[in-house]
Amino acid sequence: MKASLLFLFAIAAGFNFVVSPVHATVPALPEGRLVDTNTLQQIYDEVKTPFKYGVVLKGEGTNELIDCPSIFRSGGHWYMMFVAITNRVGYQTFLARSEDLLHWQRLGKILSFTPTNHWDAWQADGGIALSDYRWEGAHELEEFNGKFWLSYIGGGKQGYETDPLAIGLAWTKSPVKIKEWHRADENPVLGPKQPDAREFEAKTLYKSQIIHDEKETLGWPFVMFYNGKHKNGYERIGMAVSKDMLHWSRYGDSPVIANGEARKNGISGDPQIVKIGDVWVMFYFGAGWKPRAFDTFACSYDLAHWTKWDGQNLVEPSEAFDQTYAHKPWVLKWNGVVYHFYCAVGSAGRVIALATSKDLKTEKTP
Repeated sequence: MKASLLFLFAIAAGFNFVVSPVHATVPALPEGRLVDTNTLQQIYDEVKTPFKYGVVLKGEGTNELIDCPSIFRSGGHWYMMFVAITNRVGYQTFLARSEDLLHWQRLGKILSFTPTNHWDAWQADGGIALSDYRWEGAHELEEFNGKFWLSYIGGGKQGYETDPLAIGLAWTKSPVKIKEWHRADENPVLGPKQPDAREFEAKTLYKSQIIHDEKETLGWPFVMFYNGKHKNGYERIGMAVSKDMLHWSRYGDSPVIANGEARKNGISGDPQIVKIGDVWVMFYFGAGWKPRAFDTFACSYDLAHWTKWDGQNLVEPSEAFDQTYAHKPWVLKWNGVVYHFYCAVGSAGRVIALATSKDLKTEKTP
């Protein structure tokens, strides 16, 4: 379908953004090796974080809510990309810095609202792309075409993630400078009303993570995971692939992670991908198909076929500061300690909290 036809299609459907043309859906691998129970248990034992350190970043003022942490390292410092919404107008993206992963200093905004006639005028909810997914790697960002990248949820309406939402890309030459990232001309790269949009993403697209798979396990160097929604309260995780970071093809006809299928209800979202040995691990959050909201994981050998962990949640509500929600993970290992950052909702509002594999309240920080 030509771009002009896509434009007319979007207008007819009542949406205020144009979607870029994409390739036809890539057929999924017909079958894959599942991850056995013993391996799942070993992964859980490696990544579990039973010690809640507490809140590490709060909003400014009583009306700002913060969300969606993603962490990287640069120049010997740690950086957290996170998003914030004030008075429920819409999300924008910010940066914070730390020396020890425990104490964070807010630096400033890097992805802002755009003019009101743009497809992403009032939603700019970003997270890092092309991060080092090696479990005990350097945690630095990878450049592609001389640029550092993020993917973001964009939308043209005010409110708390008001539908419809699509996925855009932005880039910068320096990911630690506090200046506006450049939005890609091809945006939005994935949207709910593209002709090849699948049933599970027909209403809105949410948080995404993009990895660079150097081995091209699926035949493509760049792989994106994101959750999509086709009705309120029901979200599942799907995949897309690309050769150039800008033009994306959906992978397969179905989601790769789904929960709550019996009642067609519940959320599986905000995927983060790491690799432990030869096992790909997807951290993600669940809500609606079990009580409250929590973080869990799934494992794969080929990025396409995933075996879900059904044991103890990685984090779940247990403290006053996360009594409502404990969800939206970013998990990393550094100097022998696992750090699990998440969005906590409770007595402190919507904040970023941390759980760890060791009790850092009583031990000296590594």
